Amino acid sequence: MLLIPAIDLKEGRCVRLKQGLMDQATVFSDNPAETALHWFKQGARRLHLVDLDGAFAGKPKNLEAISGILSEVAKEIPVQLGGGIRDLHTIEKYLDLGLTDVIIGTAAVKNPEFVREACKEFAGHIIVGLDAKEGMVAIDGWATVTEHHVIDLSKRFEDDGVNSIIYTDIGRDGMMSGVNIEATVKLAEAVRIPVIASGGLTDLNDIRALCAVEKSGVAGAITGRAIYEGSIDFAEAQKLADLLAGQ
Repeated sequence: MLLIPAIDLKEGRCVRLKQGLMDQATVFSDNPAETALHWFKQGARRLHLVDLDGAFAGKPKNLEAISGILSEVAKEIPVQLGGGIRDLHTIEKYLDLGLTDVIIGTAAVKNPEFVREACKEFAGHIIVGLDAKEGMVAIDGWATVTEHHVIDLSKRFEDDGVNSIIYTDIGRDGMMSGVNIEATVKLAEAVRIPVIASGGLTDLNDIRALCAVEKSGVAGAITGRAIYEGSIDFAEAQKLADLLAGQ
């Protein structure tokens, strides 16, 4: 079970949102690169970046902060990023900067052919991020809930060649209310590719619950508010996950 610290970027700063609301942002750091280095030193084996401004604008908006993060840690651990990725040129730019994987979210739902093209052009580097409320996919920075069920879309993108699915329960994201284990497992069992859980990770009990269902295909979990506010000690949590994986 890989635990992945999240660094959400808004106007060049590291923030966390509640349920994806931009006006519900808490600033945790004015130095995202320093934050990335901190999590690497705490034992992170992968980082998850989100360009929040880019997600709403539909194009990259935090390139300076992203470049700073990559200069600190990209040679040491994989870094993935989502938010505002709408065309192949943007993917190429990000991969050239040193990102390992790019996450296609809203564009995957609005233009599924884009995912297929991206997988052909940049094989092995494409993740689809599906955010859902009660199983239905939400787009546009979670502003719009669609009529697409998360499992149906995941199966389609699996066939296109994405390397994993990030599943976010937006009703729980940033709310410290626990991971939606049942929904995450249901999705993981429906597809052949790894599923990464996101949204609601709160304490070590969530880590134990995730490790218990790892064999279903839940390969990792993204954690944000919990590690910034201290309800989870990241290094301790990853050690626990490693210990449980070895049993």
